[in-house]
Amino acid sequence: MSHPDLTDIEFTGPAKGLRQTTLLSQDERLSQRPKLCSDCGLCDSRLKPEMAKACPFVRQHIPELEQKLYHRERTAGDELRFGVFQQMHAARLRQPVAGAQWSGMVTTLAARLLEQGAVEAVITAAAAPGTRFAPQPILARTPEEVRASAGNKPCLSPNLSLLDQVRDSGVRRLALIGTGCQVQIVRAVQEQLGLERLDVIGIPCSDNVTYPDLLMFLRLISRSPDTIVHYEFMPDYRLWMRHEDGHDEKVNFIDFPMDQLDGIFPAACLSCFDYANSLADITIGYMGARLGWQWVLVRTERGQELFDQLAPDLETTALISGGDRRRGMPRYLQMLAKPPGKPPRLIRQLIATLQRQRGPRGLEFARAVIEMKLFRNLHYVRTHFPRYEPRIVPPHVYQALGDYAADYQACFGRDLTPTK
Repeated sequence: MSHPDLTDIEFTGPAKGLRQTTLLSQDERLSQRPKLCSDCGLCDSRLKPEMAKACPFVRQHIPELEQKLYHRERTAGDELRFGVFQQMHAARLRQPVAGAQWSGMVTTLAARLLEQGAVEAVITAAAAPGTRFAPQPILARTPEEVRASAGNKPCLSPNLSLLDQVRDSGVRRLALIGTGCQVQIVRAVQEQLGLERLDVIGIPCSDNVTYPDLLMFLRLISRSPDTIVHYEFMPDYRLWMRHEDGHDEKVNFIDFPMDQLDGIFPAACLSCFDYANSLADITIGYMGARLGWQWVLVRTERGQELFDQLAPDLETTALISGGDRRRGMPRYLQMLAKPPGKPPRLIRQLIATLQRQRGPRGLEFARAVIEMKLFRNLHYVRTHFPRYEPRIVPPHVYQALGDYAADYQACFGRDLTPTK
């Protein structure tokens, strides 16, 4: 069948660029907002006056918010990369949810909170009518509404625009399924929401795009973009795309046509340092788990309660960690400083095979990806928004990357330490 997402879009190339500073705030709807804007939705609500105090792209407040939420700082080691946590698990639902991301743990948890009356509403993103991947923020009041919103929608979504609806409808017990920037802002304004209970279910987030650019990406990557029903960047160094007939199309990361994709990521996403969604009660993703499992970080006592809600329906397995990310990081820094050309096809095949056989796996894969994102985004900020660095780069970034300080100095000719 023909997919309306793709047939109605004219593809003229990326709207943004890694090497071209992209300001969503120049878009008409987002005018008068900070230069770095992820369109979280706060400025569409009556809480817009709080933007300057709450927005992590104006000034980040992670250390203060972590002290308030966890009553302590991050410890050395994995917490510098993953955020404060009490426990980590590799788990999945015994009975996967049809159409959901992975096994459907996030969808099931949010629906269950409504079923049990623990919350009155859930802020989440459904698919806009006639599309599969265009996000449409909704305030779900029934388990059925939550279940109908299942599935991956990796686009900028103004979920916090619903905060007015939450207050106007008298909701006092709320759950939020949100990305890192959305969660940081909600934590910053939480006391003004007048809630009796707030459950924050965090999803790891990196490099969201605008909807037209997402469709362009799928068109460039897939042999049949109009039949894709689900896709995910997998820890086997491939993009897996599930099609309507049930088959999986797999493309090696190294085979992406980066010369054509140099341009789809918003400046805000390239200036974000919270992939792991560190201020959620519970973060549910996949990055640190073995292939086919979900990675769960329980961060708060409330997060433990949420995990306990799912526990009877879960199967778990041991978290694994293999390979050595540190061996490849100097080469990554060299590529970041001076992007190379695309290797020949046979060389790319060899590299992809070696990545799967010898590359980081499990928790080491998560460490590698997060460290690379931190380096890339720090480089982006220093290149495009150097005056912003003291305000928007959290202190833990420099600590997490400290082991590579000499490599960074050799590649970029400057210290890794914070700019004053």
